[in-house]
Amino acid sequence: MAPISASREEFDEIPTVVGIFSAFGLVFTVSLFAWICCQRKSSKPSKTPPYKFVHVLKGVDIYPESLNSKKKFGADEKNEVKNKSAVPKNSLHLDLEKRDLNGNFPKTNLKAGSPSDLDSVTPKLSSEGGKEVVSPDSLNSSTSLTSDEKQEKLGTLFFSLEYNFEKKAFVVNIKEARGLPAMDDQSMTSDPYIKMMILPEKKHKVKTRVLRKTLDPAFDETFTFYGIPYTQIQELALHFTVLSFDRFSRDDVIGEVLIPLAGIELTNGEMLMNREITKRNVRKSSGRGELLISLCYQSTTNTLTVVVLKARHLPKSDVSGLSDPYVKVNLYHAKKRISKKKTHVKKCTPNAVFNELFVFDIPCEGLEEISVEFLVLDSERGSRSEVIGRLVLGAAAEGTGGEHWKEICDYPRRQIAKWHALCDG
Repeated sequence: MAPISASREEFDEIPTVVGIFSAFGLVFTVSLFAWICCQRKSSKPSKTPPYKFVHVLKGVDIYPESLNSKKKFGADEKNEVKNKSAVPKNSLHLDLEKRDLNGNFPKTNLKAGSPSDLDSVTPKLSSEGGKEVVSPDSLNSSTSLTSDEKQEKLGTLFFSLEYNFEKKAFVVNIKEARGLPAMDDQSMTSDPYIKMMILPEKKHKVKTRVLRKTLDPAFDETFTFYGIPYTQIQELALHFTVLSFDRFSRDDVIGEVLIPLAGIELTNGEMLMNREITKRNVRKSSGRGELLISLCYQSTTNTLTVVVLKARHLPKSDVSGLSDPYVKVNLYHAKKRISKKKTHVKKCTPNAVFNELFVFDIPCEGLEEISVEFLVLDSERGSRSEVIGRLVLGAAAEGTGGEHWKEICDYPRRQIAKWHALCDG
């Protein structure tokens, strides 16, 4: 009986030993799995990508599939390829690295042949091979400006002209602008961009991108106008309008540049030019139409009642043949807009009848620092409305605008209505 009881005790101890070994094996397996996970997590690469993102804007790039007699515009890619081939790859890479997000080049360490070297220099074509030579007289004249003249200047626009005889295309490259005035009184800077159109047809209208917070914008944008014969170039003119973008109100006009193309020879290739930006010349145009306005100043309540009555002889739209006009009314105090209103849109008519009344509270005594701006616009669904004409009434206004304002000041509480010719907006 003794051997049988001993074998039973040994048989009972076997499950206990197996359980102990299983527990040790499970602990070892869990520990090994945790160690492997920690090693994988520590060996993961950082999330920061090993490359550098460079954002470069190169203007408009639109090409027709087949050239025909229609006038089209876009970027001259072939011209850009030629310019790139003339510059080594290393120097091009360095230029892009030095350029900031606005597309501006730093004012120091300028390279020869860059657009920044064109400051205050007017290149002239020599008779030998059509090469561009800078005359020393232009350098002397540019450095002899007095401080008073510099304060009055609105900056300089640099651009180039070229005619592609193979494609029958007129190429305009807007390079940069220098020395623009600050249109934002708080930041003492501007957000400039440029509108360009070909006169006298005013059909080809293009504009550059907006460059933020700079007075020396480098645009470097190329626009190509197809289907313009070289014989017709002499009859055209280029009109540049330099503006500063304003998110909350109408964009500020810095100035303009008008370039008649008569007498300019483009047979020798690209021609570099620069022109001083001049103050915008507001020209009255009989083709803009007229606006009938009634005003009444209440001196007791210090309010101004404005009634937009009628518009007549408004120009026709290029697309539909008739415009959809409406009027924006802006009230200014000391050249700062303090209130705005607008009428309803009148569909498909050059002679609109509005008969809409607006009452403005005047924040000061008298109307000496008050002015009212009327903008007649053509409503376009899905895009920004185009300005048909503009009218300003105030103490400093010229012509009928100033006369009308003087009458309401001399005769308060009297409703006085007058027709006014619209100016170019």
